[in-house]
Amino acid sequence: MFKLIIFVLVSAGIIHLSRPYFRDPHSHGFHRFFAFELILILFLLNVAQWFHDPFSIFQIISWPLLLFSGFLVMHGFHILRIIGKPKDKVEDTTVLVTQGAFRYIRHPLYSSLLFLGWGIFFKDPSFIGCILVMAASAFITATARIEENENINKFGKIYVDYMKKTKMFIPFLF
Repeated sequence: MFKLIIFVLVSAGIIHLSRPYFRDPHSHGFHRFFAFELILILFLLNVAQWFHDPFSIFQIISWPLLLFSGFLVMHGFHILRIIGKPKDKVEDTTVLVTQGAFRYIRHPLYSSLLFLGWGIFFKDPSFIGCILVMAASAFITATARIEENENINKFGKIYVDYMKKTKMFIPFLF
């Protein structure tokens, strides 16, 4: 019952933040909503195992992913606020950000969500958890691809050139 209450309360917050995007299923925020919800469900599924058997291989994999996720989200928001000169929302930047983590990856905040989802998954790997984290990863990837099209429309050739120099989520891969 407690998990259901947490799910409803957190989902209400996610819905509130995402509601401008519900009218446009082709916007990045529409797909991001589903990634947030799937990660929330995964968290509630695995929260009981958060500190269980702290030196197991899965916990040893999980903690660095979670810590890196936290670092990326704090760093990404800070850089966007300071350098991106947002209009009103931090994601509505007026300047293309290419410093900090953005120098190597185009989507540190979405990378953070990927690391969060997989870090939570490794707390207590299961078949259902695997389906949830893979679905969340697919929604995060769709979100990033849609946002890249939005950024090409917004920044033009400068963003296309930026895409050629950086990776989507993880530096030096693919």
